[in-house]
Amino acid sequence: MKAEINEQALIRGLANNDTKAIETIYKANFNMIQSFVVNNNGSYDDARDVFQEAMIALYEKAQGESFVLTCKLNTYIYSICKRLWLKRLQQLGKYTNQIDSIEETVSVEEDLEMHLRKNAEFTIMDRALNSLGEPCKSLLEGFYIKDLDMQTLAKDFGYTNADNAKNQKYKCLMRLKKLFFTQYNIGD
Repeated sequence: MKAEINEQALIRGLANNDTKAIETIYKANFNMIQSFVVNNNGSYDDARDVFQEAMIALYEKAQGESFVLTCKLNTYIYSICKRLWLKRLQQLGKYTNQIDSIEETVSVEEDLEMHLRKNAEFTIMDRALNSLGEPCKSLLEGFYIKDLDMQTLAKDFGYTNADNAKNQKYKCLMRLKKLFFTQYNIGD
């Protein structure tokens, strides 16, 4: 109930050009939109444009006396941004589905929940990777992120051959997995 009151206050603040309300909405939602756009063939600038358009649409809706928010504010903003971005991709020929049928495939709430869950998992994985220590962190980054082969990794890390590097990578991966799931289960 308190969250609903707070969101209504933010919408009223937006309608009244309250800088604090606008900043709060921006800080609470932009990273989510940036992540969505960047992960769907866009750039940081595209995300800023789409978010700005969504804020304008929300502002115009908030100006109306009859506007009532029937979902969470972040869900509303996400759905506007998603629609705007998919429409832009369609105009650029990078998206072929009809925009009207999007709600029939995945509801915005489900999509948003999945997105928030994935972001939380990435955060946990980043923490686990940073707590892994060296040389495991660099070895796994070399293999999975930099796409280095085992021969190169063996040479870079001073292993006698690629098989030894592969064994060490496996041990490091098991340690990372253990750290990840320990942190993941604590967060539940």
